[in-house]
Amino acid sequence: MQVLKFGGSSVATAENMQRVLTLAEAAARRTTTVVVVSALGGVTDALIEAGRRAAAADGAYREQLRQLEKRHLEVVRSLLPIAGQSAVLSFVKTHCNELEHLCDGIFALGELSDRTLDRLVSYGELLSSRVMAAGLAARGVAYAWLDSRQLIRTDARYGHAAVDFGVTNQQIQAAVTAAGVPLLVAPGFVAAEAGGSTTTLGRGGSDYTAAIFAGALGAEQLEIWTDVSGMMTADPRLVRHARPIPRISYQEAMELSHFGAKVLYPPTIQPVRQQGIPLWIKNTFAPNDAGTLVEVEPPANKAIVRGLSSIGPVALLRLEGSGMVGIPGFSRRLFAALAREQVNVILITQSSSEHSICVAVSEAEAARAKQAADTEFEAEINNGRLDPLDMESSLAIVALVGEQMKDHPGISGRMFSALGTNGINIRAIAQGSSEKNISTVIRQQDVRKASNVLHETFFEATTRQVNLVVAGVGNVGSKLLEQLARQQTWLREKLRLNLRVVGLANSSRFVLNEEGLDLENWQQALAGGQPLNLPTLTEQLLALNLRNTVFVDVTASAEVAACYAPLLARSVAVVACNKVAASSEYVAYARLKTLASDFNTQFLFETNVGAGLPVIGTLNDLLRSGDEVHRIEAVLSGTLNFVFNNYDGTRPFAEVVRQAQNEGYTEPDPRLDLTGVDVARKILILARESGQHLELSDIENDSFLPASCLEGDVAAFYEQLAVHEPHFRALYDAAAEKGEKLRFVARYRDGQARVGLQSIAPGHDLYALQGKDNAVLFFTNRYTEQPLVIKGAGAGADVTASGVFADILRAVQ
Repeated sequence: MQVLKFGGSSVATAENMQRVLTLAEAAARRTTTVVVVSALGGVTDALIEAGRRAAAADGAYREQLRQLEKRHLEVVRSLLPIAGQSAVLSFVKTHCNELEHLCDGIFALGELSDRTLDRLVSYGELLSSRVMAAGLAARGVAYAWLDSRQLIRTDARYGHAAVDFGVTNQQIQAAVTAAGVPLLVAPGFVAAEAGGSTTTLGRGGSDYTAAIFAGALGAEQLEIWTDVSGMMTADPRLVRHARPIPRISYQEAMELSHFGAKVLYPPTIQPVRQQGIPLWIKNTFAPNDAGTLVEVEPPANKAIVRGLSSIGPVALLRLEGSGMVGIPGFSRRLFAALAREQVNVILITQSSSEHSICVAVSEAEAARAKQAADTEFEAEINNGRLDPLDMESSLAIVALVGEQMKDHPGISGRMFSALGTNGINIRAIAQGSSEKNISTVIRQQDVRKASNVLHETFFEATTRQVNLVVAGVGNVGSKLLEQLARQQTWLREKLRLNLRVVGLANSSRFVLNEEGLDLENWQQALAGGQPLNLPTLTEQLLALNLRNTVFVDVTASAEVAACYAPLLARSVAVVACNKVAASSEYVAYARLKTLASDFNTQFLFETNVGAGLPVIGTLNDLLRSGDEVHRIEAVLSGTLNFVFNNYDGTRPFAEVVRQAQNEGYTEPDPRLDLTGVDVARKILILARESGQHLELSDIENDSFLPASCLEGDVAAFYEQLAVHEPHFRALYDAAAEKGEKLRFVARYRDGQARVGLQSIAPGHDLYALQGKDNAVLFFTNRYTEQPLVIKGAGAGADVTASGVFADILRAVQ
């Protein structure tokens, strides 16, 4: 004996019904089989809507009923041969006429009671099961149709009736025995109370019907046929990489279904669990897929967490106040008040101080729940013993489920850490004493993000998804994209990271695509993007709400830097090649650092100083390990070092500067480099990272450029460089006479900093710098006489891009 249940999607069309008939016929050849059928997909909702419209005096219900009749008639004509259609078409027409008369009565009364609604929605399963039975007859299969209303006895709580299993089991056993055929068809969802009035078993009740039949008959197994290949590790509509769960315990399945796993109606478990009847969840459209086996004790499995699910929208109700402390009875009164209003409590949590009780209910029931609680505790609220009841809506519950969680410490910590790192705030927490379930209440809009984060944490140990948005695709930005494309395979294999670029922006356009952009053709994607509007870009990025997101700024724009704060406040990490933010007013710099800390994310700007050299990272490591920085000496401009390494008086200074610009070592306006302002910003950043509250105006700048070089445009700048060649030659000669070299040096000491051109003697660590090299000397408690020296290329698109790349990896690991 076995029971098969087919859901609404499985019987939604004549084509789908043919699949079901084939499966049912094959099953009956193996053993006696009961087939339980849901209404055609969407029909129950349509019937409810028609009833509500009728009650609201909206005559549109008639057209809705006509469309339902038309749909069923079309299924019959497509499913059955012409010779077998007449009786079934007549049955459909008769019952559709009854439906119309029923809705006419609702329309006339202007009222839709629970009892009438149960009768109304029962027609969906009655029609589909009769059509299914006619399909079997057309195939010449011996069958019997059973009326579930005559077999399943319930109480009179319409809409969610409770089953009288003693009477029900006897009636089902007698009916199946009397039928004497190998295949029986019954409508799901419907039942009847002792007086004969139709009742229903709750939405999803066809699963429950099948379980009731299986339990009554002591079936060898129950099969629930739906449109997915079993229970999944997460909702596949939210998590792309969700995968089927091969085997699961009754308890785990019940927990997952209670918290939103729609593939199984929660009450289904109990009738089969009591007898240890295996329950298979199978896919009508992929019948050869293994599906999920629900059983008493699955074999040992390495998976600590079996699955995760979510339910929403829900609302949180908080009852709190000092008058609750040490006074018994508040919890009982709250739950009794909610029960009187038939409000289902989904989650409960209470502070250990007994100062507050928090419950989650369906958002649809929230207003009734609040009214019930306010009425119950009106006296205590009025006299100040309790605070007015607080209600928070637009929330959802995300739950981790697994039998083995109780034996493995740290699951909660990993869960909360993963959510916190991605800026998902937890409003409430509940964990049962059995430790099979950890539930968190979060914002409804964060459900997709949370589901992906948790699935990645507990089910995708092989790869972690990281989403990048890159602003600035010039020399450095384009090199970064090349490096990202080149390293994809290595990152997946060695670091288990999948770095996906989901957004790009240049000075005129931006593009966002949560599926990721093709790094081989990013130029075309960006050209077809939206006109750049930074607030719009920020708003759309935050609306995507993707997990593990990093915003990468490879511009020199103050407007782009202004986007950091709202991004950090939503736990989006920021990697900045742009020096504007870290060298702006101290209060703005400190605010960004605080936001990163408060929202558990990263604000990294290693390439602000020394391009790809590990200058800031090394400084932070020194400080974190307890060292103290007393002095810094540094050459921090690859541009200026290139210029003074190549200028020896044999050719004009202006020509050397132009060479530096042509080779990509300067900004488009070389004065930004040669004035020393860029170096002043860099030493300011190092001083701030050392703990000093300095402003850019505090940095002394001994500029070597004559004032006239700063007037006019870039062309005028080069003309003035030529005019002042004797000045530059004199600077060089003065150093050369002493055997020294010119270096533009930044110095920090005792809370003060300055930058300027200096003559450096042989033997000094800054003397032997080549080409575009930078060098930073840290003098600390540990490095006194001999400084800690960091030296290497301090300019160039490749090395700068590699520094940005390294910061991205730090931000996500």
